Amino acid sequence: MIRALVIFVAIFLFYMEPIFGLLSPVSIGPEFYILVPRFLIIYLVFVAIYYNRKRAMLLGVIFGLLYDVFFIDIIGLYSFIYPILIFISVWVMRYVHLNIFTLSFLLLLLLAGLESLLFVFNTIIGSSGLVFDEFLRLRLVPTMLANLVFVAATGWFFKWLLVQRYEQKYHVNT
Repeated sequence: MIRALVIFVAIFLFYMEPIFGLLSPVSIGPEFYILVPRFLIIYLVFVAIYYNRKRAMLLGVIFGLLYDVFFIDIIGLYSFIYPILIFISVWVMRYVHLNIFTLSFLLLLLLAGLESLLFVFNTIIGSSGLVFDEFLRLRLVPTMLANLVFVAATGWFFKWLLVQRYEQKYHVNT
């Protein structure tokens, strides 16, 4: 059951991102802040760290391609970025102490890199109307805070689920 649950959580998060995206932009005073949910990549990094790197990379390519097809119509952007972020997270976590706090900090750095990379890409193709300081203030910081709340709310569950699946797989194979 837990084996299927790992995939179902990824599918659920893939469908929840656009639903939570409808809550954005948020108006606080005269400013409109853009909150971009990045639930799926957060979960895939958890999968890579606590369960299986190869499975996470495969899911990253599949869901990245689905994200490209359904949401942005530029094939290859997310299907390339997701596995790269997963690879970077696994590489970094080899050299630091593994706990939920260091992983949360790493996720924030990866999300900042992802959002910045997407901003640069959108600026190059001319589809971004923001300048860099507006991007930092109106999109990056609110996105980081919203996704930090998501990690704080679900990170312990993700870790528990994936450790349970890893232990289940280990006991079945021995």
